[in-house]
Amino acid sequence: MPTDQVIETPHGNAPGLWNCPDNATASYVLAHGAGAGMRHSFMTSIAERLASRGVATLRYEFLYMAAGGKRIDREPVLFDTIRSAIAHAAQLAPSLPLIAGGKSMGGRMTSRAAAASPIEAQGIAFLGFPLHPPKRVSSDRAAHLHDVALPMLFLQGTRDDLADLPSMRTVMDALASRDGMPAARMHVVEGADHGFHVLKRSGRNDDEVLDELADQVSAFCSGMNA
Repeated sequence: MPTDQVIETPHGNAPGLWNCPDNATASYVLAHGAGAGMRHSFMTSIAERLASRGVATLRYEFLYMAAGGKRIDREPVLFDTIRSAIAHAAQLAPSLPLIAGGKSMGGRMTSRAAAASPIEAQGIAFLGFPLHPPKRVSSDRAAHLHDVALPMLFLQGTRDDLADLPSMRTVMDALASRDGMPAARMHVVEGADHGFHVLKRSGRNDDEVLDELADQVSAFCSGMNA
């Protein structure tokens, strides 16, 4: 069962949920998306599946979400919260390799923080990188990724209206060409939208997709132990 956490940040306390199985081999500091907090069904389900695969998670909420607001915190506040959550997870399990990232905006802000100055993580895993607004295809939001000196895993659905797949492939090709920088890899989730939902006619269900995501994150974490 996850335990409640209080994460001290320079701007106030942020709530968190720590889920650490007895057989944990890595931890994932997991940020939520722009419109739903750490207790959203997606966040809960992915944390539970990761626990069953030996990956501890620290879910946490940005301060605007914890206060019940809809206006996202300014980037400096988001960055400080991300760094504080990472530090908190490192204190909870100092012997475990640690990756960071999260769902949509939470993942993108983690990489933006890492591009601004190094974060104390060994990799970043994105659960749906939001490359552009709906129907406004662009790669501008990926520009900072060239400055992220960490291995990165992108989990992207084929029906994601916030990440045109051909554009994501172009981004990945550009990241692969970075001299002297760690690898970036994309795993494509067939039939999934930005929330990782699939249509019934796809022959798959959301539980199967969640298992696929957890398998990919777990494998990425295992690479931190190699």
